Amino acid sequence: MNTEIKAVHFTLGEDTRAYLDRKITRIHNAENMIVDMLFTLTRDKDYAAEATVNFRWGVSVHVKEHDFSLNLAINKLMDKLEAKITKEKEKVKEVNEKEAAAEKHQGSL
Repeated sequence: MNTEIKAVHFTLGEDTRAYLDRKITRIHNAENMIVDMLFTLTRDKDYAAEATVNFRWGVSVHVKEHDFSLNLAINKLMDKLEAKITKEKEKVKEVNEKEAAAEKHQGSL
């Protein structure tokens, strides 16, 4: 899994990069399903944290959060991202189960 982190309108410190890396470990159970994760952290009036996750099967998920604290924006982003990844994993699992049931049904005919 490739991870790219971009900072816009500010310099990303090593402590913030390490904080984001620690948060990314929350989704380690989906690493084999993800091709890459692209993070963009932007500072305007507040901080915006965005992430785009590209899955092996061609689906992309984009999530965006705002907060006046960068770490809080990252926390909100990772909460939302974790939920989206879990939802996507469930969809794939459901499709695989339906395909397996269809194959089993075809085999019994």
